[in-house]
Amino acid sequence: MVFNAIHWDFDPEIFSIFGHGVRYYGLMFALSFIFGYIIMKQYFVHDKLQESLLEKLSMYVFVGTLIGARLGHCLFYQPEYYLSQPWEILFIWEGGLASHGASIGIPVALYLYAKKINVPFLWIIDRVVIVVALAGFFVRMGNFFNSEIYGIATDLPWGVVFERTGETVPKHPTQFYEALSYLLIFAILHPYFLKIRDKQKNGQIFGIFLILLFSARFFIEFIKEEQVKFEEGMALNMGQWLSIPFILSGIGLLYYVNNKRKIKTKKA
Repeated sequence: MVFNAIHWDFDPEIFSIFGHGVRYYGLMFALSFIFGYIIMKQYFVHDKLQESLLEKLSMYVFVGTLIGARLGHCLFYQPEYYLSQPWEILFIWEGGLASHGASIGIPVALYLYAKKINVPFLWIIDRVVIVVALAGFFVRMGNFFNSEIYGIATDLPWGVVFERTGETVPKHPTQFYEALSYLLIFAILHPYFLKIRDKQKNGQIFGIFLILLFSARFFIEFIKEEQVKFEEGMALNMGQWLSIPFILSGIGLLYYVNNKRKIKTKKA
């Protein structure tokens, strides 16, 4: 047994109802929406928008997150398996959600929502990504409770032996690394948004979010274990390859937002 490490043998199930377990991951997921709702309500009150619009937004984001994350996992990480038996894509209770998929599903849902209530897409997504960063903190903590998505072996004093998965050596708790980085991003974006929201350019917060969050994800992936077999031997894993377009999109969006007036002037 390794003593110079944190030994983690935590039961991911809180309690069971009629044979169905209620897990900490589900609790963390629920908390992400609860706190997200509270923060978004503050934004909506400031912008004099009805709470009924926020309730509708919550539903759009929830559906976009669930569909995007599920399809992301099935198509990015196990396409051969799920394309050969596509009905299993619906078996969400068996696990398998990818944050990169959610990063596509949420903007699609927000685009549809923005058209529905007639507001600029970049205006609404600037607000939502702030609470998405906070949600990322809760989701990664849920992964820690599940003893999943951890890193490679380490001799650092905070290495964790995930005993429930049969590990015997300390691993990087990359769930914590990501959770703390997402919490930091929220701590940066939220006060910054409050400071500039009355004079901000639509898309500014979204661009910063894309750069910060996916850069953090990109670098942490270097010490994360491969999620699927085909990643073995790859210079960059799937999570990193999927992060690069988001980082570049953030840079491009910031450039566009900051030079929008100049671009329009040149066209004219």
